[in-house]
Amino acid sequence: MSFQKQLYYSVYDILSIGKKMSQIFKKLSFKTSNKKFLDITNDIKEEINRFEIIDGLLNLSIMHTSCSLLIQENADPSVLKDIRIFLEQIAPEKKYNHESEGPDDMPAHLKSLLTQTHLSLSIRNRELILGTWQGIFLLEHRLSDRIRHVQLHFISD
Repeated sequence: MSFQKQLYYSVYDILSIGKKMSQIFKKLSFKTSNKKFLDITNDIKEEINRFEIIDGLLNLSIMHTSCSLLIQENADPSVLKDIRIFLEQIAPEKKYNHESEGPDDMPAHLKSLLTQTHLSLSIRNRELILGTWQGIFLLEHRLSDRIRHVQLHFISD
């Protein structure tokens, strides 16, 4: 049995054939505290403008295991409040085997595994492709103040 491979090209695809793709790496640092959710959308958009990315892909990676990244509604703060409450209920501070870094550490790891540590997003015509009410958030799952690092990896034409 043979399969026929079907290829679909847009005008943009045809014009892009043979172009060299560039890659840019950038690390952003954020001060977090007390299980707060930090909207980092504008910080990301500033980097797109700084590097003059027209079309491409962006991979975001949080460089820690007790915080995470999330794309979620940015218009109504009660959404984030409810998510925070949900995460506290599903991964409460209680007795765990791993407690060497404090009682909030293991619940932070559990919350991180339920959310995301990497996000991939498209950039088109210098704009990050997000829904109307979507934002990118850094979720701090620990109580104390931290400096958190997000690695940006741009792949663009």
